[in-house]
Amino acid sequence: MATFNHYKHVFTPIKIGNTTYRNRIVFSPMVCDYTNSIGEPSQLYVDFIDTQAKSGVSMIHLGATPVEWETGADYPNELDVTDDRKMSGLKLLSEAAHINGAKLSVELVHAGRGVHPTLIKKEWGLAPSNFPIPGQYQYLREMNQHDIEMVIAAYVSCSVRLKACNFDGVLIHAAHGNLLAQFLSPLTNHRNDIYGGTLENRFRFPLMVLRAVREAVGPDFVLEMRISGDEMVEGGMRIDEVIEFLKPAQEYIDAVSISAGRIVDWRAQFYTMPPYFQPRGANVHLSRKVKECKDIKIPVSVVGGITDLDLADKIIDEGAADLIYMARGLLADQDLLHKSYRGHPEDVRPCLRCWDCGRLGHVGCALNPRLGRPLQYRTVAPARQKKKVAVIGGGPSGMMAVQTLAERGHDIVLFEKKSVLGGMLNDIDKLPFKEDMLRYTEWVTRTTKACGADIRMNTEATAALVLAENPDAIVVAVGSIPARPPIPGLDGDKVLNVLDVDSGREKIPHGSKVVVCGGGSSGCESSLTLAMEGCDVTIVDQIPASDFAGDLRGATRTMLLYLLDEHKIQLMGDHIIRSISGGAVDVENRTWEYKTLQADYIVDALGMKPNPAAQEFFELIPDVYYVGDCSKIGSLRNACHTAYDLCSQL
Repeated sequence: MATFNHYKHVFTPIKIGNTTYRNRIVFSPMVCDYTNSIGEPSQLYVDFIDTQAKSGVSMIHLGATPVEWETGADYPNELDVTDDRKMSGLKLLSEAAHINGAKLSVELVHAGRGVHPTLIKKEWGLAPSNFPIPGQYQYLREMNQHDIEMVIAAYVSCSVRLKACNFDGVLIHAAHGNLLAQFLSPLTNHRNDIYGGTLENRFRFPLMVLRAVREAVGPDFVLEMRISGDEMVEGGMRIDEVIEFLKPAQEYIDAVSISAGRIVDWRAQFYTMPPYFQPRGANVHLSRKVKECKDIKIPVSVVGGITDLDLADKIIDEGAADLIYMARGLLADQDLLHKSYRGHPEDVRPCLRCWDCGRLGHVGCALNPRLGRPLQYRTVAPARQKKKVAVIGGGPSGMMAVQTLAERGHDIVLFEKKSVLGGMLNDIDKLPFKEDMLRYTEWVTRTTKACGADIRMNTEATAALVLAENPDAIVVAVGSIPARPPIPGLDGDKVLNVLDVDSGREKIPHGSKVVVCGGGSSGCESSLTLAMEGCDVTIVDQIPASDFAGDLRGATRTMLLYLLDEHKIQLMGDHIIRSISGGAVDVENRTWEYKTLQADYIVDALGMKPNPAAQEFFELIPDVYYVGDCSKIGSLRNACHTAYDLCSQL
């Protein structure tokens, strides 16, 4: 253990098979959308690997990659490792990793019943049993012996090709409801031949794949396997069966990675990619059970909501895992390992676990505008001409502006009318499931104060005050205010703004009947908090209930909707709010039927609008710029990215 940091385990090497990893942090598989239309890696893909290798991780796993494209693909932009004609591009990826000291592997997968409906090239999809996924490809065929041998050969072929391209290993994907998991699970394997029924029979095909790959690549090529420790659905595979499978599987694999859930099932997909509603380290209890089994001799890794090295080191120290799979934390701050190793973990930008990094198009991050944009932001260029810049507003966009301008060498004066920085972050980070947001608020306010800018708190900017500084440029970041649509009674005594409720400035007693007006993420998350505190909650909006929380992404939205249902929150979509009178909310549906909802309290979550105070600075001097919500209402990503994009060029 080094004397300049407090980590006992994460920076120590470990031997996986015959290969030594330089530390215990592995970049977890994620599909990054950096391929062209025929599955070849673009230069952006090479740059992405280069960046992750420079982060200091020991091994990089490229995300789900089909072993064959006719029946096995589950996503449009996956890498093609099935064709010898693509080997030159694959070699560029391995070179990018090795130059920077990292190992490189590919997560090999066959989607089985989860095949993408627009990507399948055969009439029939392949599965252990004919149980289509609702809304997915419906024409499945129970795999025969020829199909089984074909898929095994595909795994072998891809593994051998990757070894020839100087990759260090492969990760066999037997988790999340993919084909191998479908054979393992009693929920999806209803066969009555040698590949179904008993544990031994359900294990047979996955073990055949592992054995064939090991025999083909030899002992010096890393062979890892990813598996769901619990499928998290009734009738699915549980940890005791997983452990029984690992006992024979460890003969062929060098390590096992424990995940959870099923990506093909909305009830369980938020265990495969835990959003901020889940606890950090959500799957550690499963990896711990594997480690506790004396018959399992191979190293065990775990993945799921582990975004900082303090938690990672603790997991290893407690004997719950040997390695940690991590992706989102390394995307939020690509210097996470270096800062922590040098004894400054407090400088690491926290990850929100918001899944903004899974945006369709390419990998990105709400808080890290440089991620995935190497052409624009490989480095932050010093300003060619030093300027004095006035920044008005100390919310998320204002703080990003200040930090970016300071990094480039400008002189900055920040005007903030309140006594604290952070803007509306200080309201929304109080919700019980927003621990990650609270950590970010604390980090960004602390680092903004330390960046060297002249920060003037309790100072409301006026045109005269700003002009007195004689600035070369003005960046206006005054944010937004509640929209307040013209609904009669919206200013009544029983009506509370969602930000006042979320922040705790207004208290709604336990057991109250509450109507929340607005089905966006703000209204839905506030409703969940109120229901968790014992209130009877109804959400009403003119949009369909199926579109509630539509501004959230992927598993985050899926889990929020699941929790709304779990807490018995009534969703009333397709209803316009006509008026509010005392504790009554009058609504009208699409067939002009009126209904009155009785409530003890009404929460206004009807959205925001740009702060009109921004207009005071319009054309005050030639160079006046608007960023964040005062320009266009958007997400935290919009606030951070618009400020960075502007200030990196100013």
